[in-house]
Amino acid sequence: MKKIGIIDYGMGNLGSVSNACKFLELDAEIITAPSQLDSCCAMILPGVGAFGDCMAHIIEHNFAEAIRGWIASGKPFMGICLGLQALFQGSEESPGVDGLGVFDGSVKRFCRDDRSVGHPDAQRAPQLKVPQIGWNAVSQTRSRCPMFDGVDDKAYFYFVHSFYVAPSDESIVAGRTVYGLNYCSAVWKDNVFAAQFHPEKSQAVGLQMLRNFGLAVKGWSA
Repeated sequence: MKKIGIIDYGMGNLGSVSNACKFLELDAEIITAPSQLDSCCAMILPGVGAFGDCMAHIIEHNFAEAIRGWIASGKPFMGICLGLQALFQGSEESPGVDGLGVFDGSVKRFCRDDRSVGHPDAQRAPQLKVPQIGWNAVSQTRSRCPMFDGVDDKAYFYFVHSFYVAPSDESIVAGRTVYGLNYCSAVWKDNVFAAQFHPEKSQAVGLQMLRNFGLAVKGWSA
């Protein structure tokens, strides 16, 4: 029976992701080399830290082409936090550094005086604290995203970040969150789901999301 591979490229929140999978009785293991992916049926790409360091570590550990190939093959993939940002073309955090380029678009920095256009609290919102650390609501923008099965719309998830993704293709956006501006906090396209928040640190709703990923993996493997 193949496992869920949690990619270790030197910058991941591996312990919390691995522990959450164990709690849910998902068969997962930490992967340190692309050759180990032969024993896997799904991939989780976690990440914390800076975009440039992330991409340097991914390349150094020979995971860049492995990740692109995995996604292109249609196998289940979940990205978490920096693992979402790395899927895009580049980031304002590290100018000149290429991302994986799975999705068109860039990663942008929160401005401390950002205001969400048309949001009712925009004019009275206090100056933003950057990074955003803590719980915030995720509004689901896609009606059939399997990762949100059993999760209420506008459920609260745990965030830690100073940058957010800005996809060129609005159709891949699966969730949005208001923090000064109304930004993309989750994407979904075919076999790829990725979130800016941390499901593994988001208590019951986060565990439900990881459980949904496990069910999707079983469905793909059947």
